[in-house]
Amino acid sequence: MQHGPVVRRRKLGAELRALRTSAGITSGEAAGLVGWHQSKISRIETGTSGAKPSDVRLLLDAYGVDDEQLRGLLVTLARSEDAAGRNHWWHAYRGVLPPTYRDFISLESQASAMRTLETTVVPGLLQTPEYARAVTRAAVDGMPTERLDTLVEVRLARQDVLRGEPPLELSAVLDEAVLRREVGGPGVMARQLARLVEAARLPHVRLQVLPFSAGAHIGVTGPFVIFSFSSTSDLDVVVLDHLTSSLHLERKEDLEAYTEAFNALLIHALSPEDSLDFIAATAAGA
Repeated sequence: MQHGPVVRRRKLGAELRALRTSAGITSGEAAGLVGWHQSKISRIETGTSGAKPSDVRLLLDAYGVDDEQLRGLLVTLARSEDAAGRNHWWHAYRGVLPPTYRDFISLESQASAMRTLETTVVPGLLQTPEYARAVTRAAVDGMPTERLDTLVEVRLARQDVLRGEPPLELSAVLDEAVLRREVGGPGVMARQLARLVEAARLPHVRLQVLPFSAGAHIGVTGPFVIFSFSSTSDLDVVVLDHLTSSLHLERKEDLEAYTEAFNALLIHALSPEDSLDFIAATAAGA
């Protein structure tokens, strides 16, 4: 399984290598043009190490690349890698969070929009502290209290993206099972459903319920997340979570397939207004 930042680093390196080759410049000549050692060029092109936006601009100038759209894309790729490597808040939890989870948080923090299908639990960005604790405890049996507290703390810190300027645009399709599965007991579930009702009223949050009456649907294959970025759709990525790892899909055909799947789910799901009523009614009966 490949991590998001690693995929982007390799993509950036491959693009820079192709541009250098098209310009008829050897790696040694490129190093001389920008005043670096040849090994740095090699590390960037193979994705072994990342490149700063300023590094990318320097190389593009050396290769005579003046296509503003292409330059913008490659600088954005470098900025994504640079942002993932800077000392963001989640780096304080390096000893607790696995790399795949840190990569997910990095993508989440940089994305402008997130589309997600959830088939079992409430999306992490909308969980209450009590619900988050119950889900985390169930996921890892016998977890020490201190570690559990830390993971819940991280889960709640992630929710700041919904309060940013601008906030993350969240569109979530929730299988009815998410609302019916009693997590943490009746009281915890009632408060969690109330939180969903509150979130559904936010202008940048769109919740739609996929009722049991919809029958079999394309989402039965499992949950997924699609991250989109304001700069360009070329950076969009699909994330599939597994028990011990995550898979990042960035090929155009994969993105198209999952986008079509999500759009199909929206058609079968209740409208946002009816979904709000459905959640509220479920909460009243919880």
